[in-house]
Amino acid sequence: MMNRRRVVVTGLGAVSPIGNTLEDILNSIRTSRSGIDFIENFDTKDFQVKLAGEVKDLDFEIYIDKKSLRRMDRVNSFGLVAGIKSVEDSGLDLEKVDRDRVGVYISSGIGGLQTIEEQKMRGMKSGYERVSPFFIPMSIVNMIAYHVASHFGFHGSCICPVTACAGSNSAIGEGYRSIKDGYSDMVLAGGAEASITPLGTGGFSSMKALSRADDRERASIPFDKERSGFVMGEGAGVLVLEELEHAKSRNARIYGEIIGYGSTCDAGHITQPNSEGIYAAKAMENAILEGGIDREQVNYINAHGTSTPLNDKYETVAIKRVFGEGYRDISVSSTKSMTGHLLGASGAVEAIVTLVSMMNGIVPPNINYRIKDEECDLNIVENRYRDEEVNYAISNSLGFGGHNVSILFKRWEG
Repeated sequence: MMNRRRVVVTGLGAVSPIGNTLEDILNSIRTSRSGIDFIENFDTKDFQVKLAGEVKDLDFEIYIDKKSLRRMDRVNSFGLVAGIKSVEDSGLDLEKVDRDRVGVYISSGIGGLQTIEEQKMRGMKSGYERVSPFFIPMSIVNMIAYHVASHFGFHGSCICPVTACAGSNSAIGEGYRSIKDGYSDMVLAGGAEASITPLGTGGFSSMKALSRADDRERASIPFDKERSGFVMGEGAGVLVLEELEHAKSRNARIYGEIIGYGSTCDAGHITQPNSEGIYAAKAMENAILEGGIDREQVNYINAHGTSTPLNDKYETVAIKRVFGEGYRDISVSSTKSMTGHLLGASGAVEAIVTLVSMMNGIVPPNINYRIKDEECDLNIVENRYRDEEVNYAISNSLGFGGHNVSILFKRWEG
């Protein structure tokens, strides 16, 4: 058995509806700025869904050459940019790192959906043997992790855990375990998603999962009694995870420490969460148990909080199951109220929001919250951030297929 080691976060990179730099993301948190607006990626004239959280003002060519971009789906580009940003932020000297000991764990819920749609149309028009020779590598989900690993020449474990909307939290958790158990010294962990396309929007809309609101302030409203579905988001988040002594040896800046990871499965309905919150609760409990803390020490939960009627209700049930009457003392927000739901990238972006907030002594808000729901009677951070020192925070992700993943972060005190 290998010695278990401590794991810290030393780099953050994001591409998101609320900003493409950490400074912009923090400013959005402080100003309760929403990234949700009318869809520009495609013409929504024939769609009931009109709103999404799209990435704005990102020049891919600053990070990726034109030739490579032409051979990537939008989701690959998002993931690679976030990966590059995370390594730049970490201050890592690539000439001094053992690249055989650096892993890449990057997830996506769906992968290259835009490419799949475009090549399907091309095949119908010109014949299927005329589709792009890059169709398969542009569309398959693992290629996001490949592009990041290839860009840096990282030869450690390269994995793409696909657990739907829990995907990037699964990546963070498995990357954490790889370092903790001695298999890696560093892991780039996170997720990317780019599914704001006609097919993606139509698919989620037809299953009644998306909000059809046309008011930007009343579309993504987690835990609000009038919530009616989630708002699609896009982007990517990548965290640099590092073994503590490795980080100290290079005087790395540390954002926080990961001390617990819980992963369970409802093994029930394909999309509907367990109504008693049993297994979502077990994921939180397992993370707390691994972290070696009392549940009363948790100050903040960045909830999955999709703004769908059942998710928010049953996540509330799960939180109460874990914390009992103490749930009233824990600040809770869903930052999907600002970003929309980034599917497989949501956990990574929310982890970044959580860490940046903890470092700055604040708790991010649940914006556009107006009408209390007696079935979601949590200690919601209503509309504006709170000045609050958080020592321990949980970030939850719950995915179709009953996947439940919780990550426990500890504030870094040096």
